[in-house]
Amino acid sequence: MSEEKEPEINRILQNYGDALYRTAYLLLGNPHDVQDALQETLLRYLEKAPAFVSGDHEKAWLLRVTANCCKDLLRFQKRHSCLDLDGLQEQLPAPEEQHLVLELYTLPVKWKTVLILHYFEGYSVREIGAILGITEAAAKKRLQRAREALKRELSS
Repeated sequence: MSEEKEPEINRILQNYGDALYRTAYLLLGNPHDVQDALQETLLRYLEKAPAFVSGDHEKAWLLRVTANCCKDLLRFQKRHSCLDLDGLQEQLPAPEEQHLVLELYTLPVKWKTVLILHYFEGYSVREIGAILGITEAAAKKRLQRAREALKRELSS
């Protein structure tokens, strides 16, 4: 990495690192894959050098790229199964949430993504639609289906 880019990467990691890491970890469940996804996100940021209207726009772009990088890694994981749940227990604040997050892993990626963005990152349905590049109605429907699926998993 060139020295001129280093302060920019440090700023991104300082401002958004926790949210990006948390999102990637909840989607992937493997700290090694999380590091790969975050590195790929930062590389794409450096390659594209996008202009952002605001900090929220920048965060949304980074979250979307992170989710896309995670999807790419999950495609790979389908062929090479590896899920490290040991570190997950350290990431969660309360034991009762551990069961919930473990059940989250059983859901399809598109549902996990909307649940993470809504409940862990605090985005509205409208904002989720913008981040994922789908309509607000589609984001709302995904969130509804994800909730229903998670409820079914938790009740069984």
